[in-house]
Amino acid sequence: MTNQYQFWVNLAAKFAIFSAVLLLLIKLYAWWSTDASVMLASATDSLVDLFASAANVLMLKVALSPPDENHNYGHGKAESLAGLLQAAFVAGSAVLLLVNGIEHIAAPKSIQQASIAIWVTVLSLAMTILLVMVQHITISKTESVAIKADSLHYKGDILLNLSVLAALLLAEYVTPTADGIFTCLVASYLLINSVVIAKQSIDQLMDRTLAETELEQVKHAIRQHPEVIGYRNLKARKSGAVSFIQVDLELADHLTLLTAHDIGLQVEEHIHQVIDNAEVVIHHEPAPANRSLY
Repeated sequence: MTNQYQFWVNLAAKFAIFSAVLLLLIKLYAWWSTDASVMLASATDSLVDLFASAANVLMLKVALSPPDENHNYGHGKAESLAGLLQAAFVAGSAVLLLVNGIEHIAAPKSIQQASIAIWVTVLSLAMTILLVMVQHITISKTESVAIKADSLHYKGDILLNLSVLAALLLAEYVTPTADGIFTCLVASYLLINSVVIAKQSIDQLMDRTLAETELEQVKHAIRQHPEVIGYRNLKARKSGAVSFIQVDLELADHLTLLTAHDIGLQVEEHIHQVIDNAEVVIHHEPAPANRSLY
């Protein structure tokens, strides 16, 4: 695991916690001041963010630890476990919000001191955009599943804050029912997000193969070597930040063991050039008679 990977994921995870704490506090103040159901929904979303980001810090600490005697392939799947934990918490919070939103639709209430809620929402929007920018840089450098999962609902929070702003304005100047309606919409959004996060986490836990674009890069890297006649049994999976790739290379049967070994090292280097943080296992096989190239 590279120092750059550790630096960026730790930065993104800790900045997410700081942002979530700050946003939770100001949103709770706005809800207490205004009794707006949609502000409670927004505060609940920030609570979910805080819980998820805190879980990420703990799980990333485990995921970034090096392989040991009992975990020869490292601890990368801890990130996927963090994602499942997030999904469960988000789903539970969404159900509670749906109940609260329906109650406010059935018995709408006027929002008190709506200007406080409006300004808090604008501040939340600006803070969330800044956080998403930091996470975007981190993901581009690390491809961390935990940060991707964390960033997914923070990106949605930008739209959520816009919808909260719209709900406050509509409730203030059009109809108080908008408060409950938008609360239900926020809850539905959180519920959908929980399914997306759970699916992504389960894919990694079940050793789903790499994305098609990454597989094509690996295949191209193998074909680059002029002495590789063919290949078979290409298998690839990802665990946290590390990609595990294994393949059988078909080589001419007259090559010495040392030459075949050197070819394998060169192919491995080609793969490392296109796939960061890869563990590559190569097995050498004599090419079948009359085997056409690939």
